[in-house]
Amino acid sequence: MNEQATQPPPTRPWLVALPLIIFLGLAALFLVRLYGGDPSKIPSALIGRPAPQTVLPALDGLVKDGTPVPGLDPTAFKGKVSVVNVWASWCVPCHDEAPLLTELGKDKRFQIIGINYKDSPDNARRFLGRYGNPFGIVGVDGNGRASIEWGVYGVPETFVVGREGKIAYKLVGPVTPDNVNSVLKAEIEKALK
Repeated sequence: MNEQATQPPPTRPWLVALPLIIFLGLAALFLVRLYGGDPSKIPSALIGRPAPQTVLPALDGLVKDGTPVPGLDPTAFKGKVSVVNVWASWCVPCHDEAPLLTELGKDKRFQIIGINYKDSPDNARRFLGRYGNPFGIVGVDGNGRASIEWGVYGVPETFVVGREGKIAYKLVGPVTPDNVNSVLKAEIEKALK
């Protein structure tokens, strides 16, 4: 009998470990991207493009200076620099950024527009009553479709829209004391020029 025919082929230990090595490499890359990346650096494909042409209804019962606050009509972007903030009363970082937006709203060279994301009208009005309403326009995005058109990853997000109605800048995450002056106001100033 031939002994060579009954012996198993030689194994290559590295070939057996290759799937495990690939898996560990991909897992490490995923973890680095997940925990080591800055979400505010996520690029937006909408920069330089017209703001979405989505009409949103007004927040029922919201009044500012004795007049009802209108909903979002895309014509509101023409001829004015706009800061568009996507927010919700249930969003914890939105509570932190609200006083900064209220302070930002004192500058009358631009308008601040709110998109209320998947929120109840009572909670949204209570939120604005607590922190102040910096918004001259508040559109209600009850089903989240408009936020998808804006390319929103999650609330809060803030956009700067230039006078020509094109998105000039996107801030992913909350407005903070660190980024309001160094980033957001700088982007607004660029749009005002």
